[in-house]
Amino acid sequence: MNWLDFVVLIGTILGISIYGVWYTRSHSDLHSYVKGKGQTPWWAIGLSVMATQASAITFLSTPGQGYLSGLGFLQIYFGVPVALLIICIFFLPRFHKLNLYTAYEYLEKRFDTKTRLLGAALFLLQRGIGAGLTIYAPAIVLSTVLGWSLQWTIVLAGSVVVAYTVFGGSDAVSVTQKYQLAIIFLGMFLAAFLLIGKLPPELSFGDAVKLAGGCQKLNAVNFSANPQERYTFWSGLFGGTFLMLSYFGTDQSQVQRYLSGSSLRESRLGLLFNAVCKIPMQFGILLIGVLMFVFYQFQQPPLFFDSTLNSYVQAQKNDARLLTYQNDFNSAHARAREHLEGWVRARNHNDQASANAELAAARAAQQEEEKIRTHATQDLSERNKGVKANNADYVFITFILNELPHGVIGLLVAAFFAAALSSKAAELNALGTSTTIDFYRLLFKRDATDAQCLSMTKCFTAFWGVVAILIALFAHLSENLIQAVNILGSIFYGVMLALFVVAFFIKRVEGNAIFCAAVVAQILILVLYFTLNISYLWFPLIGCAACIFLSLVLQGVLGQRKIIEEPAS
Repeated sequence: MNWLDFVVLIGTILGISIYGVWYTRSHSDLHSYVKGKGQTPWWAIGLSVMATQASAITFLSTPGQGYLSGLGFLQIYFGVPVALLIICIFFLPRFHKLNLYTAYEYLEKRFDTKTRLLGAALFLLQRGIGAGLTIYAPAIVLSTVLGWSLQWTIVLAGSVVVAYTVFGGSDAVSVTQKYQLAIIFLGMFLAAFLLIGKLPPELSFGDAVKLAGGCQKLNAVNFSANPQERYTFWSGLFGGTFLMLSYFGTDQSQVQRYLSGSSLRESRLGLLFNAVCKIPMQFGILLIGVLMFVFYQFQQPPLFFDSTLNSYVQAQKNDARLLTYQNDFNSAHARAREHLEGWVRARNHNDQASANAELAAARAAQQEEEKIRTHATQDLSERNKGVKANNADYVFITFILNELPHGVIGLLVAAFFAAALSSKAAELNALGTSTTIDFYRLLFKRDATDAQCLSMTKCFTAFWGVVAILIALFAHLSENLIQAVNILGSIFYGVMLALFVVAFFIKRVEGNAIFCAAVVAQILILVLYFTLNISYLWFPLIGCAACIFLSLVLQGVLGQRKIIEEPAS
């Protein structure tokens, strides 16, 4: 990065943040701070929901996922349209009818105080940790590749977002997210445009897609029924529906976004906007990764994209085994490239038989490349227990820094920070709101005025910002970043969803039964996660089903006393 990149980066981040604080300078009451002015149009709600869900991890790590594994990761989002449609029909009317600050207030109206506190506590636990990851994830990558101090990168990113979220509240989050998304999509569009332009001139876009398909990178749907496979059509449709239903329907960071709508209709349209746009957006991001795979078939890729490993390899230049890995990897890549160039020539001459033979030879050389990379990674891990390769997290940023012009580099780094700030701001806003409404005003000061609650919400928002920064400072991930965040949610979301499913649809279950069932189900999921080797996408479904079943059994044991009516507004 040079001076132009830093000017673009700093100007973009500070400009949007300062505007958010200035725009909301007149907000002085609890309602406008927590829910905004209640005039948010549907398109702004849709963008805000999208920005909250799509963190820097989405834009940093997902292209790398596409590079390594192709489009298969897209299956995790197959449940999004189904989940959002269900939320529009069943969740939103209840939340709007009761004019709630948090989703967990509904649980008290339907069940009792302890169930509300349990739901809020599960949210605070998983989202508090998740907020740390949304800082740590981009910071670990950006600090490594840019040569910045990891600690100072975390503190800087965290401090900026804490400042404007504390001062501006919900509207500051919404208004800044619009501009942050604009920067993000501009940066991603430029990256895709320049990437296509860097493909070999004799390789048409159609040929690039054909090549990606021949290398099994365009297999977006896997109908395997094996529960151990992470991403299949079935785990995405069923497990993914429960994961997304839990996230969009019960996570306060999302609920708070669409409760700011001026009407039920605006909130519904905002969610339906995401139902339509989410899968195409993720497809586009993964496709960038697939095109990077094609690009690096004609350009020499590094043995490790992970810059930490690259630095280690550079420091061990006299290590004979590492040198052998590097030379063998380069040799295999050269053979693959030679065969791919032959494949292009054969296609241009309509020689299908030769094209098929060249592609098969190129695939064999590519597979040899991957075996060498895998063996080298395992060797380094065995000799250095603290060394782990997360190549997926570094592919895109490596391409950006090495292949794109200055100015665009600064814009894309700004886009990553903007994505981190947009999702982090929504999380902090929701964490501060839930802590104040669900705990402070409920347990410690029931007669608190709105002014007192407003002050406490700001204090708790700052508190959770500090907690998130501390978690980020001490975080260590072995998983790919985009997967780590989804795994964390899958552990807690199923039980959270079950609380609302029972509240909405099973009127005879009371507070004691659902509370005990939720505690047991959450313990069960934690045990299964550490002992059962299945895709994490199944855990929300298992957690939800177990909690519902246990609540019915426990209610039968405790005895039915009355049919619970729908909470009144």
